[in-house]
Amino acid sequence: MASERVTSILKHLSPGSPLASITSKNPDDIVITLAIRTPLCKGRKGGFKDTSLEYLMYAILKATRERLGFSPDLVEDICMGNVSDAKAAYKARAAALAAGFPNTTSASSVNRFCSSGLKATADIAHQIIGGSIEIGIAVGSESMSAGGDALEKPFDEEVTKHSQEAVDCMQAMGWTSENVARDFGLSRRALDEYATESFRRAEEAQKAGLFDDEIVPITTKVKGPDGELKTVTLSKDEGIRPGTTVETLTKLRPAFPNWGPMTTGGNASQITDGAAAVVLMKRSKAIELGLPVMAKYVGSTVAGLPPRIMGIGPTVAIPKLLKQYGLSLADCDVIEVNEAFATMAVYTRDFLKIDHAKMNPRGGAIALGHPLGTTGARQIVTGLSECRRTGKKILLTSMCIGTGMGMAGLFVNEQ
Repeated sequence: MASERVTSILKHLSPGSPLASITSKNPDDIVITLAIRTPLCKGRKGGFKDTSLEYLMYAILKATRERLGFSPDLVEDICMGNVSDAKAAYKARAAALAAGFPNTTSASSVNRFCSSGLKATADIAHQIIGGSIEIGIAVGSESMSAGGDALEKPFDEEVTKHSQEAVDCMQAMGWTSENVARDFGLSRRALDEYATESFRRAEEAQKAGLFDDEIVPITTKVKGPDGELKTVTLSKDEGIRPGTTVETLTKLRPAFPNWGPMTTGGNASQITDGAAAVVLMKRSKAIELGLPVMAKYVGSTVAGLPPRIMGIGPTVAIPKLLKQYGLSLADCDVIEVNEAFATMAVYTRDFLKIDHAKMNPRGGAIALGHPLGTTGARQIVTGLSECRRTGKKILLTSMCIGTGMGMAGLFVNEQ
């Protein structure tokens, strides 16, 4: 382990290299001073099943405010990534006020489907870079117990008649997963093997307490079988299924038999409730406030591809981002790719030739869950925690996005 850390450090120090450039420390760097999340709970039957979205937002913002290390009066804006709730902007503002932020702290919501938490992070970072604010908080929050993001009715024919790809934007996510499996010749065995490993890694990480430094306990109320509300404090991810084996998963029936036989409830991400938050500012501001810097936000990008195979979005977003900074996958130490489905995870890993040891080392959304708007921020929290534990530097995050997009973000651990 010591030799690995020395090698990791040395490769970042070559003068004039892209790695030296992005790991350098400058006053105008955008840095992260806090990154936390709630436990991820089973949608519709877990610890947050009776928790409203606004309370979930309030809970993560209250925990953030208590850990800021400076007055909440200095926070100028909060951007909340959320997918399922059209009223999220109202709730974000109310939650911020209830959590102890003054009315001078603005709030908004943003929706780019599964990348919403990363987009919120990028939006806050870009506001700071542009000089419109000094300090902001990016949040992802989702109550999938309250509802999903399915279309209520087909698109207007005056729109769809002009483009088959516009029609394809209406395809359900499970349908697109089956398209990926069919188009690229993925086997059910490969998908179940991948999912089994995700569960194994998450189980091992949870038993070792590796999630403890990223999760803040949340007190809420859960309705029992008798209909009575009971106060509980939640501190553990609920989706991990100990002892999962390939043999167990191969026995599961297809989840979308009308579209294909490959995707099941065992090799796809879980319906989940949860939230995550990331505090950002310039390095000079963090120094002024005497705050420890957790990480540097390097940059992020988005890229598009055919909607019917939206799951492989990381295969276009990751190369685009790495090219912008002159890096390769070999330069990245921890790679968090959202496991919306094993189909997209297996194809992305194999197409990009990602070292699986680096990819989702604590398991991914198949085991932990995928609260839609939260995931982009949750990956940052988990990835930075893993970097701290192992002494690694470069974190790459990415996810597919409904309607045919991918997003990727690049961070440098400084702890």
